[in-house]
Amino acid sequence: MTSRSKLFLALSLAAFIALAFAPQTGNDYTTSLLINVLLYANLATAWGIFCGTTRFISLATVAFFGVGCYSVAVLSEFLPWPAVLVVAALAGGALALAIGICTLRLSGMYFVVFSFGIAELIRQLVTWYESKLVGSVGRYVFLEITSAQIYWQLLVLLGLLWILGAWLSKSRLGFALRLIGEDETAARSCGINTVGVRLAVLTGTAMFMSVAGAIVAPRWTYIEPSIAFNSLVSFQVVVMALLGGVAAFYGPILGVVPLVLAFEVLTKYFPDHFSIVLGAIFLVIVYLLPRGLLGASEKFRRRP
Repeated sequence: MTSRSKLFLALSLAAFIALAFAPQTGNDYTTSLLINVLLYANLATAWGIFCGTTRFISLATVAFFGVGCYSVAVLSEFLPWPAVLVVAALAGGALALAIGICTLRLSGMYFVVFSFGIAELIRQLVTWYESKLVGSVGRYVFLEITSAQIYWQLLVLLGLLWILGAWLSKSRLGFALRLIGEDETAARSCGINTVGVRLAVLTGTAMFMSVAGAIVAPRWTYIEPSIAFNSLVSFQVVVMALLGGVAAFYGPILGVVPLVLAFEVLTKYFPDHFSIVLGAIFLVIVYLLPRGLLGASEKFRRRP
């Protein structure tokens, strides 16, 4: 392990330890704000591990997130909390596996459109099922889980996700994934099972997204499809990940923190202009920061 890697590991551990005490030192508002930061940190990091490496732009994040939310809404009355999280992870993984099998031959814009379409399809199916067969559009969730407990669960989940990202950056599986992102034809000619690699990483990251959705579900007393499957979540995750940079697994965090704070201000003072500002931020990233803040900082350090 190089000195730079050791320094990064030490700083990461110090940051996680410091964050663990945040709910005890802050108030309800700061805890709620930090929950939003950790939620999008999980979603954007998971998105970046797969999409940033393979260069597949997915808008299906909210599909996995919503599956996790509804797992809690449906099963929390019958199963203990750890079992609900396991079911949420398995449901998200199964959905990702199905999406991956259906999109083996898709890439570029076709994959983007399909991923967005599948998220909308799931939302409509859940809406139809709830209204026609259950008789109610949404479900109530009553769980004795505090905001601090939600915060700590998200923090642990992010730690596990960072361990996965660090392992992939050093492992043969991660190397195969990066090679697929550079040239899938060349990766296939090198003997890499491109289908298996893509399915494995897509399924793994989707499971993290679903668990994140399950963890935050108790924040809402009432869950309905428009909340759990809000397509804006997918777009926000993409913008955050691209702003931070996806060259490294920790890059999306650099985009999550400033944008969560910015969105908090926009939601409070300019709620009617939120989508316009989000689109403007995306254009700025594309034209001025194509490699995100992480890429810009590396470029700045390389200057003589």
